[in-house]
Amino acid sequence: MSHLLNRRRFIKQSSAAALSLPFLTGFTRKVAPSDRLRVAHIGLGGMGTQHLKWFAGLPEVEVAALCDLDETHLAAAQKTLLGLQPDAKVQLYSDFRRILERKDIDAITCATPDHWHAQVAILAFEAGKDVYGEKPLSYSVHEGQKMLKSLKRHDRIFQLGTQIHAGDNYHRVVEIIRSGAIGNVHTVRLWKPGAPPVLGPANYQEPPSTLNWDFWLGPAPYSKYTPERCHFNYRYFLDYSGGVYQDFWSHIADVVWWAINPQNLTTVSAKGEVGEGIGDTPKWIDIDYQFDNLKIYWTTTPPNVPGAANRGIGAYFEGDKGTLLCDYNTREINIGGMLMNDVETVPLSIQRSPGHQQNFVNAVKTRTQPESNLEYARQMTLPMHLGLISWRLGRELHWNPKKEKFRHDGEANDLLSREYRKGWDWI
Repeated sequence: MSHLLNRRRFIKQSSAAALSLPFLTGFTRKVAPSDRLRVAHIGLGGMGTQHLKWFAGLPEVEVAALCDLDETHLAAAQKTLLGLQPDAKVQLYSDFRRILERKDIDAITCATPDHWHAQVAILAFEAGKDVYGEKPLSYSVHEGQKMLKSLKRHDRIFQLGTQIHAGDNYHRVVEIIRSGAIGNVHTVRLWKPGAPPVLGPANYQEPPSTLNWDFWLGPAPYSKYTPERCHFNYRYFLDYSGGVYQDFWSHIADVVWWAINPQNLTTVSAKGEVGEGIGDTPKWIDIDYQFDNLKIYWTTTPPNVPGAANRGIGAYFEGDKGTLLCDYNTREINIGGMLMNDVETVPLSIQRSPGHQQNFVNAVKTRTQPESNLEYARQMTLPMHLGLISWRLGRELHWNPKKEKFRHDGEANDLLSREYRKGWDWI
């Protein structure tokens, strides 16, 4: 009991010296084992293994449990951890609910397929755990709403896994845009080239003995097992995700919502084609959004603006005094025909991140929400869901931002949520 009290007291205390630095880039210090944050990792595919590596590298974190429905993933993750920490003692699970029952677990990370994100997070909140959750925030609009209500009800901490948010480039772009250096932004263009792979034909078969396929499907509609639908490829099926568009929206829209906080979305109009093969997410998708005094365009091909063609992803801000083009790591500003990569007269005003995972750990300790918190992430993610609904219905939709419903459109409103598979409605 004294161990738990000491650890919880430590978690609530601020690392005052480190957190008072205005432009923190990282710090390390020795931490007593009894004061470490005990973290469990749920979902241990490619991104889940990255979570494991990132958190295992933080001195204030103890990896306490690993969970995956695929025994091969679980064994590989355990091997990875032991390679990093040969003396690590970690328990293995195939059912994440058993982790949530443990009183000694402080926080979890979630890197499951998209259709499990909300269920895992909400059950974790209810169990008193903080959550570092991979993007996108949720499978549907309704799930995001439920996540926010649960987080507030249980006073939890949440960080969305938009790791690029922590980089200096996004911080600087936000400072420049907010300063008014390019004037009032009236148009933003976002893009991400790339079509989904052509999958199939479906190779239906009995699932491997190492994989709990029924649990993997969980709340999603039932489907016979085929390798083409599982693991990494799940993102190319609407039952579980939304394709390339959904996969990358959060990474590049993040800098837009951070910089200008678009308000009062009114219309969404999408067009595109379904991918080839057995996948059913967009082969390409173009979306027009209308906000208050702001238009945002998403395109699968780079827009016809200077510098866009050479970037595999990007955001182009158009203001009444100039433009700013950026991707994850670079930026180009044009003011009055002068090209530059910085505006020296704009001061540094946003505290730099200690690292995305460290930001989460600090937030858990201080009980203050991190940069990519759930309330912010939900507002940034919501238009992505609406764009996909417009694409699925093939028509322009009219949105009521106060009620968070489509106006006079029952068919579209039905797609804001979905009925979970019988027996898997846990939230």
